[in-house]
Amino acid sequence: MTKIWMVAILFLALFAVSCNKEEDVNEAQVLVEYLESADGGNYAATAMPAIVSAEHVKTLNTTGANYIIDIRSAADYALGHIENAVNVSSKDVLTHLEGTTDDDSKDEIIIVCYSGQTAAWATCLLRLAGYDNAYSMGFGMCSWNTDFAGSWNNNTKSMYTSEFTKDATEKGPEGELPVLNTGFKTGKEILDARIEEVFAEGFDPAKITNATVFGALESYYIANYWAEADYTEIGHIPGAMQYTPKVGMSLDGDLKTLPTDKAVVVYCWTGQTSANMAAYLRVIGYDAKTLLFGANGMIYSDLSSHKWSASSIMGYDYVVD
Repeated sequence: MTKIWMVAILFLALFAVSCNKEEDVNEAQVLVEYLESADGGNYAATAMPAIVSAEHVKTLNTTGANYIIDIRSAADYALGHIENAVNVSSKDVLTHLEGTTDDDSKDEIIIVCYSGQTAAWATCLLRLAGYDNAYSMGFGMCSWNTDFAGSWNNNTKSMYTSEFTKDATEKGPEGELPVLNTGFKTGKEILDARIEEVFAEGFDPAKITNATVFGALESYYIANYWAEADYTEIGHIPGAMQYTPKVGMSLDGDLKTLPTDKAVVVYCWTGQTSANMAAYLRVIGYDAKTLLFGANGMIYSDLSSHKWSASSIMGYDYVVD
């Protein structure tokens, strides 16, 4: 009898282990499949980067059709902000929206920062959270009035023109997605947990300067987020690999060629699209960073478009507290 009970207990234990294994899920795979589905919004392949102009913001603001969240510091907000804008920490944007009904009747939620890059990061996270009417204001407060334009005026540079190359670097073979351990099993649950974590860590881990990158090129996996023609004709950071916007960072594209054991630096023209993509990749579990100011901060004089200029400054009025 004792032996029978021992066999029975052993069988039950093995059965329990088997059941647990069946319940285990590859969270990153489940998450990405959800993000790329209609239910998940497929933001990276559709509306990203969801940017609107200062002119657009002003037009909607005159009719009360937008809800403006200014994520700059309280001190800078007090020195001047768009009329009707509310000041919220970038880490608290989601909880703020979840706790207010002020935005319910608005056509659009507009996120405003200094240069448009932190706002782009926050906008991506809001989009993934289901706020399909969230947008960042292009070039941030720099585009609203010249009094706030220093962030862009001081960071358009051409010091790396001679270091750009037209020699292509091929992507490596596909690997595995990052390992996530939220403890959840459905795409929506995993996504909600990851958005909360990425908001909590803030924008700082998701950004990097061009000086840091060029100071240690071999330390980073560099993703050029332009069309292939621009990658070839304009050139790129040495060692950078080209990923086509909308399709390159997907399961059917080249997402799995990104390494999970190395920081991934994504760069675009202005840093605003790459800030969106860095937020997206961080939600999936990659150590992704947006290269601040993009090509505008490296080869500004070589650019004929996609660039900051004095014409980007609208000269609109603002409110001082």
